[in-house]
Amino acid sequence: MIVLGGVTAVSVFAQVSVITYHYDNQRTGWNSQEKTLSPASVGGKSFGVRNIIELDGQSDAQPLVMPNVTVTAGKYPGKHDVVYVVTSVNTVYAIDVHSGAVLLHPNFGAPVTMPLGCNNNAKNVGITSTPVIDSATGSLYVMVYNQDADGPVYRLHALDLGDLTDKTTPRVVAASHALIDGTISTFNATVQRQRPGLLLANGNLYAGFGSFCDSAANLSRGWLLGWSAGSLSPLSANQLNDTQVSSPNMFFLSAIWMSGYAPAVDHAGNILFVTGNSDPSGTTYDGVTNIQESVVKITPNLNRVADVFTPSNQAALDRDDVDFGSGGVLVLPDQPGSTPHLAVAAGKDGHMYLMNEDSLGGYSTDGNNVLGTYPIGPCWCGQSFFTGPDGLGRVVSSGGNSVGIWLLNTSSKPRLNRVGVSPAIGGGQNPGFFTSVSSNGTSAHIVWALSHPSSPTSPSISLYAFDPQNDMSQIYQAVAGAWPSYNGNSNLVPVVANGQVFVASNRQLQMFGLASSDQ
Repeated sequence: MIVLGGVTAVSVFAQVSVITYHYDNQRTGWNSQEKTLSPASVGGKSFGVRNIIELDGQSDAQPLVMPNVTVTAGKYPGKHDVVYVVTSVNTVYAIDVHSGAVLLHPNFGAPVTMPLGCNNNAKNVGITSTPVIDSATGSLYVMVYNQDADGPVYRLHALDLGDLTDKTTPRVVAASHALIDGTISTFNATVQRQRPGLLLANGNLYAGFGSFCDSAANLSRGWLLGWSAGSLSPLSANQLNDTQVSSPNMFFLSAIWMSGYAPAVDHAGNILFVTGNSDPSGTTYDGVTNIQESVVKITPNLNRVADVFTPSNQAALDRDDVDFGSGGVLVLPDQPGSTPHLAVAAGKDGHMYLMNEDSLGGYSTDGNNVLGTYPIGPCWCGQSFFTGPDGLGRVVSSGGNSVGIWLLNTSSKPRLNRVGVSPAIGGGQNPGFFTSVSSNGTSAHIVWALSHPSSPTSPSISLYAFDPQNDMSQIYQAVAGAWPSYNGNSNLVPVVANGQVFVASNRQLQMFGLASSDQ
């Protein structure tokens, strides 16, 4: 079994598993072992929707795929290739990828309804973030948001893949952190939104937290929390991005939200994420006690910020609510040359930064100390990566309303050159969207994308496929679901595995593939 996520890699003839957000902990979004789907087959007449499965709520999270699971409960015990999907009403689905049969669908309690009145989500907010699978232990880790009698509560669950029951007592999320005057800030589940995908790395689970619509900004701050994967015991340290006691508007945040993109991991196990806005005065940044509008790298045990990059215009980003943290950070696979460790990130202002991941660039009012700055369009989005037939890497951007392909040159100072751009794709929500890439090794590449709905009266989303080796020509487009929660961005990621494409949206999962005679 090939596992995308950094846990296991075996025979190339086995099926592919997708066990984490954007396929791996670097967040490349690239499945390089897709042997069925190619530009020719997807562009033919036999590719299309093969199954539509009804769900009980909106699915903000990316589906996960695990072949050869021994299901031990429900109506269909036995071996199954399974896609796992979660919903806004706290239901976890296990669905057979071939028949579409719902194998299991336990519910984990009442969700929270319209937290703080925020309409930037579904009416019910339960499981929002993408779970993560530990294939070695057969565990599915899920962050559930419950409405308890005493108020909202987050619970981290470790579920058995075969029956979706708890393997250990769920962990109620709790944390505290000292502010700069020694007073203690306590994690408050009522004002914190857990939107970024979960991360499993270093034997730990990590989760980032932001806010609901920037509401309760006098209370809400950006947290990164961690737990031991086996016991769900909290790590002894955590990261609080704003530890200041006061600000001109009593407005803190420095949230981790990234439009659902998950924190990434570098070669040394450090965790990277991007933060959003803080006080609208634009005066509270110092890169230590408040780290807003920044790429942040933190050590695996969360006890030290190892590095940061903050754009020189951070004050303007704060003042105008132009979050850098509307997009995630992609850590590139190791590259040849004198700068092997690279990363890219982009946000609302439409600039994508290429960084030396070993020295992110810090902060200067005189300019950005990065390897390059590239216009991609405003980005509620996240980058992907693949290696082309020539052995050179490509970064895939998806700001604005088009996909960009950027050739990575590492012969001297690393730089990016745009070598392709897709036709515009529809969408009336905030600019940007999410992509993934499939290929058979370094051939037969396809870039997949999901559009936002075009308007409140036309809430459908569409699946697109582009050929990056043929001038980004469009080879497929079809309606892939609906998104009536128009005020909340559909930060959806298409998942490609074993000849199928999975798209979860509002109250449905669509599975695309070739007609059986063509596989």
